[in-house]
Amino acid sequence: MVEIKTPEQIAKMRAAGLVVAEALKACREAVAPGVTTGELNDIADQVIAKHGATSNFRADHGGLWFPGVICASVNEEVVHGIPGDKVLKAGDLISIDCGAILDGWHGDAAITVAVGATADENVMLSKVTEGSMWAGIAQMKKGNRLVDVSRAIEGYIRRQPLPPKGKWGITEGYGGHGIGTAMHMEPHVLNYVAGRGKGPKLVPGTVLAIEPMVSLGTPHTTILEDDWTVVTTDGTWASHWEHSVAVTEQGPLVLTAFDGGKAELAKLGVTAAPDPLG
Repeated sequence: MVEIKTPEQIAKMRAAGLVVAEALKACREAVAPGVTTGELNDIADQVIAKHGATSNFRADHGGLWFPGVICASVNEEVVHGIPGDKVLKAGDLISIDCGAILDGWHGDAAITVAVGATADENVMLSKVTEGSMWAGIAQMKKGNRLVDVSRAIEGYIRRQPLPPKGKWGITEGYGGHGIGTAMHMEPHVLNYVAGRGKGPKLVPGTVLAIEPMVSLGTPHTTILEDDWTVVTTDGTWASHWEHSVAVTEQGPLVLTAFDGGKAELAKLGVTAAPDPLG
């Protein structure tokens, strides 16, 4: 069953989303050669604590304990990289995923950041992944179906020029999800269309985490011996972008974007819903 939120509950999720947005902003500003992923984790931890929130990452997930408040996935690491003593180098690409719980409601978002100057194909990779996320978010409208989001994400990626020495691999087996009183809820949100099912109808109160993951090669992944870190099987680099988004009567509201998604959605001809927190 899909958890449907009231406007008052969406406002609470907006508050949690803003905590996540601030944590990711602080991490983005701190990314530089010589910084460790553990230091980024500490920065996010301090932001979350400052707002009286708690981490929904540093917890037991089905019998597996995740020790960080962020996932820090570098280069060929797609998602779920454990923050620690890994030192960032100039030219690296790091995907930072962060979540928080405030007043019982969850927020979840991710960004990809280049460490200094990086190869053009890595810049393209991050831009294509982010663009596909916004294409999916633009379909978070009353009356659409879940497949409309998946189709928009995949379609955007397939339309992009290929990188000089690679291709776009849409990661299989991982995707977005419902979010609310828990971080991972129904439904699962594929980043591509599979089969003929349309999925549930999007109604006001539906909240989904839209999170495409794209590589410069294979869509296939494997998990390292730490039981967490997901890497591409061919070693090609990957990007991960994510926002938590609510369907409202007035349109999509991007809970984890400072402006509620207004600027990016306007580029796509979509009007973002008013911010319930003003």
